[in-house]
Amino acid sequence: MEMKIKRFDELTARELYEILRCRSEVFVVGQECVYQDIDGLDFRSTHLYFEDKGKIAAYLRIIDPGVKFPSTAIGRVLTMPTYRGHGLSRKIMTEAIRICKTMSDTIEIEAQAYLVKFYESLGFVQTSGIFMYENRPHVSMTLK
Repeated sequence: MEMKIKRFDELTARELYEILRCRSEVFVVGQECVYQDIDGLDFRSTHLYFEDKGKIAAYLRIIDPGVKFPSTAIGRVLTMPTYRGHGLSRKIMTEAIRICKTMSDTIEIEAQAYLVKFYESLGFVQTSGIFMYENRPHVSMTLK
């Protein structure tokens, strides 16, 4: 399994297609969450993913500082169902945190509420109550 780190313009059409397919499979179909995934933020993001035999196993994007928040943001964190339980979410988040720290002092996320403990284990602190975002309960969290 190989980790790939690419800016939007470095992604091939096939890579972008696979990223969008995985995001749709996990969030739109798997979580039954109808929302506008293609939100314009991908252009100003770094895309991290684990690839296994040409398939994405885990993915996230790092949104540049000043685009969504004053600091960097991490979003669209996913592990494909057949790869869950192998620590890929922790591995990809650890690498994302390392990259974010080279871009800004603070990292912000809008975490699905059921994942708060996972993000706290990585050092994030909850900074809001529960709110609805993309039709799912979320909380704001920050890592400094």
